[in-house]
Parts: sequence; structure tokens; C-alpha cells
Amino acid sequence: MSTNVNLLGKGLKYLAILIFLFIASPITLTMGFKALNKFENTDNAYISYVLISVAVCLIIFTIYFAFKTFKILLAALFDNSSTK
Repeated sequence: MSTNVNLLGKGLKYLAILIFLFIASPITLTMGFKALNKFENTDNAYISYVLISVAVCLIIFTIYFAFKTFKILLAALFDNSSTK
């Protein structure tokens, strides 16, 4: 039961990306709702709807990417060669 170092490196890179996504996705959602509040009665309201839809897609991708990252990290730590 040894650690797969190559797979662990890949998992740590994914973990760094995941931390960025954990920060970026809620900030994008907040920006979208604040833009919706600001552009309430103007023609630029479509900007806020675009931001909100991008943020929702980003949050869904973040959840998927989190499961994928932790699966890779567990496979690296417990030397499970099934996820390469």
C-alpha cells in the first residue's frame, strides 16, 4: 500500500484548480445578483442574467470537479490504479 506519486501530483494540481473554483463561482454569482439589482430598469439587464447563468454552470462544474478531484486523490493515496 504505497502512494502513487504521479497520480498524487495530478490530484494536487486538480486541488489547486478546485480551490480557485470554490472562490470564483460564488463571487461570480454575487456579481450577477448585484448587477441584477443595479440594472433593474435599464436595457443592460441581460448582463446580469448572463452572469447568473455562467455562475450556475460554474457551480455545477465545481461540484463535478470536486468529486473527480477527490476520487483521484483517494486513488493516489491508496494505490488504486483503476482511475488513470
